[in-house]
Amino acid sequence: MEYKEDVTASANGRVRTVTWEDPQVSRRDAAAISGLDYLVAIKDGRIPQPPAARLLGYRLSEVERGRAVFELEPAEYHYNPFATVHGGVTGTLLDSAMTAAVLSTLGVGLACSTLELKVNFVRPIAGGVGVVRAEGKVLHLGSSIATAEGKLLDGAGKLYAHAVTTCAIVR
Repeated sequence: MEYKEDVTASANGRVRTVTWEDPQVSRRDAAAISGLDYLVAIKDGRIPQPPAARLLGYRLSEVERGRAVFELEPAEYHYNPFATVHGGVTGTLLDSAMTAAVLSTLGVGLACSTLELKVNFVRPIAGGVGVVRAEGKVLHLGSSIATAEGKLLDGAGKLYAHAVTTCAIVR
């Protein structure tokens, strides 16, 4: 599935139209598919992206066991009042990458959820930076708790933010 959006200017300002599928279609059935197989299916377009990804315009670009990468091209609809990308967008990207990294290690019957998220903002992100990549990597995988780290980088490898998370692993 290809991501498409419509961003236009109007007499009253800019307009962005976002479409998404029924969230139940993209919801993971943990009893039927491993975390890695589920994420690969999203990356390959066999399972629709979740609505949040469509709303913010990010996508899963790489996934392997213990690692996940999400990409976003910052745009002015991501801006805060200071004309830079809102920290919540950065936090969402990092949370998605780190949680997906943990999910990629879980077999059928297991799921995970973020318990804690700590983000360090290194520099602001403004339009024109190009595509940024949130790279998540598992640090610890236990039977009930996992931790992961994340970095948000531009195409040249410049760091914009880094983070750590703790995820609960549930049956």
